[in-house]
Amino acid sequence: MEPTRAMLLPGSVLPAELAYAALIEALGPDVEAVAKDLELYGDDKPPADWSLDTEVEGVVREADARGWSTFHLLGYSGGGAVALAFAARHPERLQSLALLEPAWAGRWDWSPAHAQVWKDHDSLEALPPDEFMKAFMRLAVRPDVVLPPPPASVPPPWMAQRPAGIRAFLRTFKSYELDRGMLASFDLPVFFALGARSNPDDYGEIASRLSTVFPDFRLEVFEERHHFDPPHRIEPERLAGLLRNHWERAARRGP
Repeated sequence: MEPTRAMLLPGSVLPAELAYAALIEALGPDVEAVAKDLELYGDDKPPADWSLDTEVEGVVREADARGWSTFHLLGYSGGGAVALAFAARHPERLQSLALLEPAWAGRWDWSPAHAQVWKDHDSLEALPPDEFMKAFMRLAVRPDVVLPPPPASVPPPWMAQRPAGIRAFLRTFKSYELDRGMLASFDLPVFFALGARSNPDDYGEIASRLSTVFPDFRLEVFEERHHFDPPHRIEPERLAGLLRNHWERAARRGP
């Protein structure tokens, strides 16, 4: 019997190893879980031609290098948007899909409230990096959520890349064509983790919309979580159990 193989894609802030260390430990040794960093941060600044397809191609290379013909794919935030793009481009490579508050889910006919979220993101473009990050984080959560202040220690070197990387994501979201028809034909299990304290006009609407697109969609709400204290870091044991069930259900369906 082949081991459970899962690739984990991080968001646009934490490196993959930091983001998923607790979850990988909770999953245990019977899961071959690979935390893959984004191609976006391979150099000091984002490549001029970077898009979600750059990340999709990186996932293909990583899987091929490991000899994985098929695998489970999980993505959080920006990595969730990559996971959606991958499912639309290469559904034959997947055994299941897990989405942890994907940052974007296509340029469709969203509600006025969701459209306003993206107008608010546009207004961040001219801000200096420190103000940009604060405003970016505020948009992701409910108004009553108190976000922690920046750490007093010197930021790690990788943090300097993040404002430009987030801006690159926001730019590609404006032009990338996510094939809704391909997502609708993706009939493998899709799991979505949603924090109840995240911005409902953003991630809540994405969850609601995708529930009408994917034929086999399951939503799990984490009542105390929001986008910047996500379950893979704060409640890894609970999430690991849900993922194991999700993957076992996919295995029972067979190829």
